[in-house]
Amino acid sequence: MDTIAILVTAYVMDVLGGDPPNRLHPVAWMGNWISAGRRLAPKRGNAARFLFGCGWVLSSVVLIGGIALFIQTVTTLLPWIAMIGLQAFLLKCMFSTRSLSKAAGCVSIALRANDLPEARRQLSYHLVSRNTESLSESQVAAATIESVAENTSDSIVAPLFFFAIGGLPGAAIYRFANTCDAMWGYRNTEFEWLGKTAARLDDLLNLAPARITAMLILLGGAVLGMPWSQGFRIWWRDRYRTSSPNAGHPMSAAAGMLGVSLEKVDYYTLGKEFASPDVNSIRAAVRVMWMVSAIWVFLLCMFFGIAAWSPA
Repeated sequence: MDTIAILVTAYVMDVLGGDPPNRLHPVAWMGNWISAGRRLAPKRGNAARFLFGCGWVLSSVVLIGGIALFIQTVTTLLPWIAMIGLQAFLLKCMFSTRSLSKAAGCVSIALRANDLPEARRQLSYHLVSRNTESLSESQVAAATIESVAENTSDSIVAPLFFFAIGGLPGAAIYRFANTCDAMWGYRNTEFEWLGKTAARLDDLLNLAPARITAMLILLGGAVLGMPWSQGFRIWWRDRYRTSSPNAGHPMSAAAGMLGVSLEKVDYYTLGKEFASPDVNSIRAAVRVMWMVSAIWVFLLCMFFGIAAWSPA
């Protein structure tokens, strides 16, 4: 039952406290390590950059998984309360519900104040890497909802999925791979070959969590009184309209549940028959995200409980 205590404590830490400052945050340390790899990478040669990127990512996975396993093992020697607290803190750093809600809230506050430039700035600062300078109000709202839906998978469901499978090492390895993809996974001159391994590893690791997240969005939305059958229809129809093999699943499910059209100009449109979203749609998306996180933690606690009581 220790695993349940760690999970619930981590979730309460996240809900009440959010993320620690970067100097104490393991994911910020991962980001510094990934940046060091970028500086050390060969400057020329696609093959050389690919091999370096592959070696850096895979060796880092082993290193970070090993560190997490060491911490997980050593903390079991501490008094029970200290063990639960330390492992819960580390797990909490691998996922983030409150910070995602806060980021979306920053965009919403600017939109409600009719400050579109500030809304664009908040969107770019907190949630997306694309250029936001020419986005309309509805496009800002759509990009925010897309990011909330996608990060419900990447930042909540997936880390806890891998915690359920592999404990703290599983969650840490996933978080590193996802962070590396966020920093290196671009199809441009610098990262096309350097970041290819990171991008493919992230795609692989998110195959199951993205689809689980879509189903949880349908369930969470239904609990909140949203039309799950509409959500299912749009998810099933539009799930592969994005270039990513995974992002389209939670995003299209969210579009259907909220009854809004999510468009990235020149790339895709999800839920094309619906109206464009507004600031109220962002609020609804965040409510679904919170419901998904609560349901997912509850389901994982049930899983751990059944596993603990099942005969060997």
